[in-house]
Amino acid sequence: MNFTWNVVQMDRLTSDGFVVTVHYTVNAVDGQFTASTYGTVGYTQEDKSYKPYDELTEAEVVGWVQDSLGKNTVEASLTAQIEAQKNPVQKAGLPWAPQPAQALAETPAEAPAQ
Repeated sequence: MNFTWNVVQMDRLTSDGFVVTVHYTVNAVDGQFTASTYGTVGYTQEDKSYKPYDELTEAEVVGWVQDSLGKNTVEASLTAQIEAQKNPVQKAGLPWAPQPAQALAETPAEAPAQ
């Protein structure tokens, strides 16, 4: 399973550039199955040592997010979502409605044009 962490936006103070909110996505892919999450993490100046905004790297900020949320926790949640897709424990439908394959088999052939 492959996980991709991305920072999609950051909100910062105009006075000094301190990052107060990081918006992130995490995508998981396992063959044809995918799961993803989006969220935000807030920071206060007590949380992080200051580094100028224009010196930050995505890898560094992703590290902040992973530390704040728990990298393993987020990835375990996405793994569980993919496992649920592979092995569903619930299905939806109506017992009186034709199933997709059955509906196709019962579709009458078009009448020839007159």
